[in-house]
Amino acid sequence: MSPIITGEAVVLELRPASFGVRALGLVLDVIVHTVLLIGLILLIGMAAGELDEAALRALVLVAVVFSFVIVPVAVETITRGRSLGKFAAGLRIVRDDGGSIRFRHAVIRGLLGFVEVYLTFGGLAIAVALFSDKSKRLGDVAAGTYSLRLRVPAERRILSFAPPYLQAWVSSADIGRVPDATARRAAQFVQQAHHMAPASRDSLAASLATELAAYVAPPPPAGTRPEDYLGAVLGERRNRELARLQRTEERSAAIAGRLNKLPFQQ
Repeated sequence: MSPIITGEAVVLELRPASFGVRALGLVLDVIVHTVLLIGLILLIGMAAGELDEAALRALVLVAVVFSFVIVPVAVETITRGRSLGKFAAGLRIVRDDGGSIRFRHAVIRGLLGFVEVYLTFGGLAIAVALFSDKSKRLGDVAAGTYSLRLRVPAERRILSFAPPYLQAWVSSADIGRVPDATARRAAQFVQQAHHMAPASRDSLAASLATELAAYVAPPPPAGTRPEDYLGAVLGERRNRELARLQRTEERSAAIAGRLNKLPFQQ
């Protein structure tokens, strides 16, 4: 993934498109533009009898520029980085900082795209993209853009819970105010633990459990696995927070009901 840090110091994980997906979107766009060019040439051919050779050449050149440069630039500008091929492949062209592209980005990509895609039959675009970590073609390098993958499969959400042998202990444990950073690291560990190597998983679980133990009393039963300890504390913390929010909502609803009643009659 490609990390982007916003002005609020929030890290966004954006996934650049792979070379294969970019190639698929590009091929679809080339087909669309080629069909458009063929249609324009057929229209020009219908009027060939009324035009001289120089006019026909000029019209064909205009049709080529219109199909392969003007239309792609206009479509990317209006759609902020989308096209028919990119829509089918689930892609969008964005700036290197993750923002939407503008007219100047589309113009640079369109002009260089005509050279690297059509004049070199895609050879230059492929050569440049193969040596780029984001599969950028020459137009992307010059414009400061890359292709973003929009259709990213959502990861399965894993909920923390207390194993049976810890339920009695955690239900009566005193869980203090856990710092947000500590709770976030522990929650991320629970989500990513199944991807980790066993040794790293056990080591990180023990470290997080030791850090979390400073805010939980009494200690867990002897022999508790660090990973089970994390799941029990995080799960109980979530359940207590949910119960607190439900009580707050019930009190707010009761107060709102009283305020909405008609005034007492004298």
